[in-house]
Amino acid sequence: MYETMSELPQPAVEAEASETIRLKIDGREVAAQPSDLVLQAVLREKEIPHVCYHSELMGAIQTCDTCMVEVDGKLVRSCGLKVSSGMDVITESKLAVDARAAAFDVILGNHMLYCTVCDNNNENCTVHNTALALKVEHQEHEFTPKPYPVDMSNPFYRYDPSQCILCGRCVQACQTVQVNETLSIGWELDRPRVLWDGGMQIGGSSCVSCGHCITVCPCNALMEKSMLGEAGYLTSTPQKTLDKMIDVIKAIEPEMGYGAVMQVSQVEATMREERIKKTKTVCTYCGVGCSYDVWTKGRKILKIEPLHGDANAISTCVKGKFGWDYVNHKERLQKPLIREGSTFREAEWDEALTLIARRLGETKKQYGPDSIGVVVSSKTTNEDGFLMQKFARAVIGTNNVDNCSRYCQSPATAGLFRTVGYGGDSGSIEDIAKSKLILIVGSNTAESHPVLATRVKRAHKLFGQRLIVADPREHEMASRADIHFRPKPGSDLVWLCAFSRFMFDHGYAKLDFIAKHVSNVDEYRKSLEPFTMEFAAKQCNVALETLTMVAEEIAHAETMCVLWAMGITQHVMGSDSSTAISNLLLTTGNYMKPGCGAYPLRGHNNVQGASDMGAMPNNFPGYQPVTNDEIRRKFETTWGRALPAKVGLDNHQMVDGVYEGTLRAMYLAGEDMISADSNANHVAGAFERLDFFVVQDIFFTETCRYADVVLPGAPALEKDGTFTSTERRIQRLYQALPELGDARADWKITQDIANRLGGNWNYTHPSEIMAEMASLTPLYAGASFERLENYNTLQWPVQADGTDEPILYLNGFAFPDKKARFFPLKFREPSDAPSDEFDLFLNNGRQLEHFHEGNMTHRVPGINEETPERYVEVSEELAEERKLESGRWVRLTSKYGSLRIKVLVTTRVVGKQVYLPLASQEGPVNVLTGSYTDSATDTPAYKETAVKMQVLPEKGSNPLKPLNFRYSGKPTPQMGVEVERKWKRADYRMPGSTGLVQIQAHTKH
Repeated sequence: MYETMSELPQPAVEAEASETIRLKIDGREVAAQPSDLVLQAVLREKEIPHVCYHSELMGAIQTCDTCMVEVDGKLVRSCGLKVSSGMDVITESKLAVDARAAAFDVILGNHMLYCTVCDNNNENCTVHNTALALKVEHQEHEFTPKPYPVDMSNPFYRYDPSQCILCGRCVQACQTVQVNETLSIGWELDRPRVLWDGGMQIGGSSCVSCGHCITVCPCNALMEKSMLGEAGYLTSTPQKTLDKMIDVIKAIEPEMGYGAVMQVSQVEATMREERIKKTKTVCTYCGVGCSYDVWTKGRKILKIEPLHGDANAISTCVKGKFGWDYVNHKERLQKPLIREGSTFREAEWDEALTLIARRLGETKKQYGPDSIGVVVSSKTTNEDGFLMQKFARAVIGTNNVDNCSRYCQSPATAGLFRTVGYGGDSGSIEDIAKSKLILIVGSNTAESHPVLATRVKRAHKLFGQRLIVADPREHEMASRADIHFRPKPGSDLVWLCAFSRFMFDHGYAKLDFIAKHVSNVDEYRKSLEPFTMEFAAKQCNVALETLTMVAEEIAHAETMCVLWAMGITQHVMGSDSSTAISNLLLTTGNYMKPGCGAYPLRGHNNVQGASDMGAMPNNFPGYQPVTNDEIRRKFETTWGRALPAKVGLDNHQMVDGVYEGTLRAMYLAGEDMISADSNANHVAGAFERLDFFVVQDIFFTETCRYADVVLPGAPALEKDGTFTSTERRIQRLYQALPELGDARADWKITQDIANRLGGNWNYTHPSEIMAEMASLTPLYAGASFERLENYNTLQWPVQADGTDEPILYLNGFAFPDKKARFFPLKFREPSDAPSDEFDLFLNNGRQLEHFHEGNMTHRVPGINEETPERYVEVSEELAEERKLESGRWVRLTSKYGSLRIKVLVTTRVVGKQVYLPLASQEGPVNVLTGSYTDSATDTPAYKETAVKMQVLPEKGSNPLKPLNFRYSGKPTPQMGVEVERKWKRADYRMPGSTGLVQIQAHTKH
């Protein structure tokens, strides 16, 4: 008897042509890979039903039995058996065809076919399409509703148990792709159903509303609430009327059969295409670069449907799946605003643009071009950013241009440029999943880059990947880690350098690799002398035994990827700590091959792209120095203007320049700089001093309050363009909605301002901007809208012929001699350490459901329902010492400002460390942070802030609401859907058999 599979496929590995095997399918010899399932081989040749099987990522589920075929004369589930050489597969034997029909009939006993009045009847419903393919006319298993109510307790989606076919796709996605481990099926219940944390309500469970379950559901059991009553022509009919219509359909089925009914539903589904538009877009939140189709009806956003994205496939997080209400929010800016005294009035574009051109022109004439600064958004497109930096250089005549990478990732870029030559991720998310060891340093990956984190969680849970986390706080990845250690904040450089020395001292350094591929070895080794493991243990406040255990694990790992983010970069030694990471990777030989390397996780959707486009004071697009005469002449020739040769001011220096009187005007787009920059009161004071200030955004932010003119930009759904993700992946996005009111795409606004100042630009589409940029930028030389059509992507560098590099450094490093460079380092203490007065260390960062300060996510009602207010996390020890409980109001005060906030007592932080999420409607966390910066990049040291706490008399409610997954969620981990439990049920029979089915699965984990 053939064994069926219950293990999931291993991460993809390129197979050699010689590994292909031959088998027969319906008498025809075909080739397949040894890892292929029989179903996969069959589907390459023809279609057969398969309700529970979704994709290679999801693997074999084996619950529906609708993919039965004969293999060597035996009836098997084709999704549960791997191919073998000489196998003879027959798909259309009477035994197989009857078995598939019988299996689907059982499914219809759990699902009522009322397709014409179903919001899921959009030509992509698996159950509907299978009924058509099998030409179902009648059913033997009578549908009987399950004794459970429809669950509407989640803000974003609902579960209808009576429509659930128990295929287990949702469970498989939750347990093995998202790895939130919330969903299961209660196979032992009298009427099985999907469970959340083992219970029967979604709300209050550990569900993070990522949307995986809805995306893979093959019917209407799990649906977005935004689709209900909206998708179909009849689905908005009152429920009682709908019920009567469904009763009529069921009444005529025995006589007429489903054929006629299904024909009507097909016509109605086709009609829906006329009013439902499906547009490919790319997420506008973090830097992972998830792409998907957005379904719209008029301006209403019906749903997000992921499937084809290279970075995410079926995956989304709560923001990418559901966080789009801000696009149509009533507070969207729709007309230009001009300041009059302390208020603003609406204006027409001509008046606003004329005023901007006059005032910027006057400022340039009186004070010179370097009296003006330009700040580019990391949320707008590459094309928007390219034009803004071109405006600064070719129209204004200054290199005073920057973007928000100054606040987060510039130190990581600097560290990589020092050592390996490119300021980007070494490979792709796929490489991270293949690595044998993941080291996460200073990154709350599951909340800041949730879809990328799913691939780490999946590899760790299913495929034996090792996980080490260095972080002062116990977030989800830390709790899952094989080793979690808590270095003293600001000390990461010490243990990283100590590990490098440990490798040399104990014979673990890859000396052959170093000799061949790395320079500056002797100077580097000498610089490591102070960094003993004993010194690291003392300086980092981590046990020597723990550090040694981690170092040994790294030394023996076949491959290692290091993931880091703002917990590293937002320190005074951010660039040096990032450099130390790359030094360690070079020491251990973890470059120049798949499954290893450096991964600085980019925070914004296009922060990588903004820097790539030259939104930096020292570089033209593609990191080409403005000080290089030959490069500058290239741009001057194309742009027809003399360009400045002096490095300009970065964001931080612009603020200082205002106070010094040298910077008089600013043009800022898509950046709430007061909330984003450190020492917010200091930044606000600078904006008050500006002679003229233009802000371009989609909402009236805190920064807009200081502007002289506010211009209404357009979000990503209202424009064409490209983003570049943390993987260096360039992707197209398409306009899904018209610009709202008088709002305009940012590139159009910049062009209008430029032309009023003599720019003489005539771009008609972003593709023309991309073409110009690519012609000047070797890093993007082969990038074009044509090559990026639909879901096609490219990872830079892109050669002129379109060849890209998913993995960097396979043929050498990005220096003239092709060698990497060790970079010697020294340690210095953090800038703002706790003292007797300011005795608490303040950490800060993102939350999963909110993005940064929340300008977009606070305008999503469902997210606000789950997390309406922020809080400061305090440890149980501190709570006991100061008589605190969750909900108590306190005042946090630093040397720079203060905040009134509620307390949340938690085990996630320890001792006198406190944690404050960035999202806020009451005031930014950055009123507390100071003006200290990384010495190499001027990135603020946000993570080095000492505060004191005053306990206030007021006691409020717990800031964490029962609906929030953190409140009482208790995941139920299992290795998938556990179909064996279904097969053990007394009422289960395998199609094609007469008796009870013997379990044929084996488990290998």
